[in-house]
Amino acid sequence: MRITVFGAAGSVGARVVAEALSRGHEVTAVVRDPARFPSLHPGAHPQVGDAAHVEDVTRLGTGQDLVISATRPPTGREHDLVTTAKALLAGLAGTGVRLLLVGGAAGLTVPGTGGRTVLDDPRFMSDAYRDIARACNDQLEVCRAETGVDWAYLSPAALLTPGERTGVYRLGADELLMDAEGNSAISMEDLAVVLLDEAEQPRHHRVRFTAAY
Repeated sequence: MRITVFGAAGSVGARVVAEALSRGHEVTAVVRDPARFPSLHPGAHPQVGDAAHVEDVTRLGTGQDLVISATRPPTGREHDLVTTAKALLAGLAGTGVRLLLVGGAAGLTVPGTGGRTVLDDPRFMSDAYRDIARACNDQLEVCRAETGVDWAYLSPAALLTPGERTGVYRLGADELLMDAEGNSAISMEDLAVVLLDEAEQPRHHRVRFTAAY
């Protein structure tokens, strides 16, 4: 496949690029600053672009099989997630290119709580992450209003950290996946596996899905 990855130098994006290349796909790795080129995987095609600019999305997405967005705004600019989602969808409209968005877990409901979301559960949400969590929820709503692009929104587990690639995970829809001890986690490496498995065998269309151990 021909895959464009926005946020290719980030924690998740870099792992997505590596996973895609390991499977033999052709990857265009997009960063906003060319100074990040040396940090990109040497097997990728480096490009400068901004997922928040419609023109860049169209230029770097047209002719590809898939666009994956793994961008993360700096503190204080959390609402950029909404701007970026709108630009990605507008830029890919009419191209026939699929979009996979890496989002947040805030809107997932927590099992056994009567519908409480991760955002409102102090076990999983600290005050420091509330702004980005709300922005992720708004980002998902932008996607849900779009019917012209084949998008899918991946909400990771409550805890997403660097770790090992096991290739083993569970999938869900709108409910947080937890283990028998009440933990909800997945490594960034295995989140990349989830994304590439979805890229190669699409199962989710215009919906949110989640993954965890």
